[in-house]
Amino acid sequence: MQGAANLFILPTLDAANISFNLLKVLGEGLSVGPILLGAAMPVHILTPSVTVRGIVNMSALAVVDAQGVEGQNVYV
Repeated sequence: MQGAANLFILPTLDAANISFNLLKVLGEGLSVGPILLGAAMPVHILTPSVTVRGIVNMSALAVVDAQGVEGQNVYV
């Protein structure tokens, strides 16, 4: 395999939170999330500690997801 990892699967929630915060501090990338995968519809989650930048980034992802389901038979 080549390239940078963009998905980590960790054994516990504590391990995931520690790894997420560690990578957020050490990495030069932009972290966006959490995003719930595997649901019938896209789910975007904003935590109580979200920043304004986080709200803008998640809103942009929600718009792209909404454009992807436009015109489909979606029951809300």
